[in-house]
Amino acid sequence: MKQDELRERTVREVRTTSHPIGHVAKDLGIHKESLRGWVRQAEADTGERDDRLTTTEQEELRQLRRVNAELRRANEVRLPGAGAVGVGVLGAQEATEVAGPGHRGPGPVRPRCRRRPR
Repeated sequence: MKQDELRERTVREVRTTSHPIGHVAKDLGIHKESLRGWVRQAEADTGERDDRLTTTEQEELRQLRRVNAELRRANEVRLPGAGAVGVGVLGAQEATEVAGPGHRGPGPVRPRCRRRPR
């Protein structure tokens, strides 16, 4: 039996019978808090609870976070002054301030004074 089937059948048993979650969990060899979470999620999915996201909303949030992370990585590469300072730590304005007013683009910061030959 697949885990999804087990979850659905177990939740259905809890919801259709008057047996406490702890008893059903013990009979099936499942931890009672796992079963309690499954039941709460099923209630959220059917609209009986509004204190947690539905499964569909959770998946959408996961995808949006993935896309957001990809966009952040792409933006880090394009920041002016990215080569001068740690890209993810400072924004463009701060990177320019740290690198100095003469530094205008990505790449290493060049020293302001020349070394005297020996």
